[in-house]
Amino acid sequence: MAEFELDLRGVACPMNFVKTRLFLDKIQEGDLVTVLLDGGEPVESVSESVVQDGHQLEAKTEAKEGHFMVSIRKGRA
Repeated sequence: MAEFELDLRGVACPMNFVKTRLFLDKIQEGDLVTVLLDGGEPVESVSESVVQDGHQLEAKTEAKEGHFMVSIRKGRA
């Protein structure tokens, strides 16, 4: 299983979810991607949407710099 990082800070909704979904489509089941997002709507939207798509939300943490790190394990979607 591979691990990736996707920096979407500064990307507006709903494009941050679209870019996350496209990235998940490119990786293998079981791979982990940590998405860097702005707080508020971006982090909530992406977190809820990936779970609805069948992926596992492994962690959601706030960095000292004010952005969030959302770790997603690709499931069968």
